[in-house]
Amino acid sequence: MSLNIMTEQQIGTIAERTRDRVSTLGELVALAEELKLPLSQVVVGEAMAREDKSFDEVTEACFAAFEHNLRALEKGLKDGNSFVLGTVATDLAKQDVGVILDDIFIDRALVYTLAAEVGNHEVGLRPCAGTGDSCPYTGLLRAMIETKVDPEQIRLTSALILKVGSIFRAGKVTTGCNMEGYGAGSAATAAALTDLRGGSAKQVAKAMIIAISPTLGVPCTPRVITRGLCSTHIGAAILVGNLASKLVLKSTLPVDIDVDVMIAMAARIHREAAPAITAVNVKYMKPYFQRRPQVEALLDPSVAKKETPNDIVLNEAREELRQMMASNRPLTQTLGDVVVGGSSIAVGSPTNMARIAHALKRGKISKIEIELTKDLYSRRAINVPAILMGAVYGSHTSDGDMYAKVMDLPEVKAINVSLKEVAEPEVQRIRIEADERSVFLDSRNRGGARVAIVDATPSRDEALAAAKRLGIQIVN
Repeated sequence: MSLNIMTEQQIGTIAERTRDRVSTLGELVALAEELKLPLSQVVVGEAMAREDKSFDEVTEACFAAFEHNLRALEKGLKDGNSFVLGTVATDLAKQDVGVILDDIFIDRALVYTLAAEVGNHEVGLRPCAGTGDSCPYTGLLRAMIETKVDPEQIRLTSALILKVGSIFRAGKVTTGCNMEGYGAGSAATAAALTDLRGGSAKQVAKAMIIAISPTLGVPCTPRVITRGLCSTHIGAAILVGNLASKLVLKSTLPVDIDVDVMIAMAARIHREAAPAITAVNVKYMKPYFQRRPQVEALLDPSVAKKETPNDIVLNEAREELRQMMASNRPLTQTLGDVVVGGSSIAVGSPTNMARIAHALKRGKISKIEIELTKDLYSRRAINVPAILMGAVYGSHTSDGDMYAKVMDLPEVKAINVSLKEVAEPEVQRIRIEADERSVFLDSRNRGGARVAIVDATPSRDEALAAAKRLGIQIVN
């Protein structure tokens, strides 16, 4: 029995709005809310208008698109052996249902997602944004089949998955799991599960937004040709999508961002970040790439000699970690002091910079100049109140009462405060003009409310001494 719940009038409205123009996902969400329809219905309605097909013809064609991928999944499940994932799918399939999670449906979706990736390495998959996102799409549908979801509902869900996937397919222009297995997979899983569980179109969009968030900028190739790493990318798509769906459906979690803005940002980050991230990936992962002797034999001998041995990369990495960890406090003192405002790096570190400046200034403050790098500047709503309470009163990062009221205090309102954005990364600077002694602190932002002091007036040594008295951790 067809799951088409659209009236002729609704179908006509959808056709009128979508037939002759490209509609964004956010516009389709708004249309679904207006018509009081699930997003999946509007997605199919759009396809009906643009492809001149009936409802059932659209959903059947969408599900049929996964025919090869489902066969590849079965191959991976039965006896597949991937050059990067080994026999992970068959290993899990041999064990009891619930081998990873107690939620049987999500557990099966995870196992089948991995099986699809193994099958991909054996017989290939039909790609969407890539073959990576085809894995969670196929795994999720296979889990629906096994758990006896209505076949018509499975077809309808496949249409919504393909709609989300098609957007990421258009945006995938370079390497990056953020627009493929992990990013697209998380978004499509969130959309499919929220719609399947009876969520509104608006809830589907919210679930997609928070599912996309942790995937931004996440790389893939060339890590994908190192053994094992791909498993948690594509598997996490199921987990993150499910979490996002449950959070939206089971709570009043506020989500203000428009889904179109989130996807557009993800696509731009994908393009901008890939070159830099890939260069770092290659440096560290290249010695661990899987190689075929027949291919390596084709290389010029001089090129082969330039390959960095594993032990050199390992030794360099360990030395980098050793230097990084040298500033660590004793194990039992690892955690920093309480920080209000929601972020130790965006609020705690700038506040401690201001506290140091407060300890150095003398007399009444007449002016405060704050300079923040782009990331900190964009979060000025949460860090400027903290900076001012630290600079004017020397308030601790944990002083929630002062944080809540500082912007409205007469003493603070009487001070000439300026705020400037700077392009240099990590920068946080403060200049306090006071009638007895003015101070300047040039510092760098660090996580855990730590501070790196570059320069200071009256002197860097006095700033370091003040930080020590205040119990503020200073790092290089």
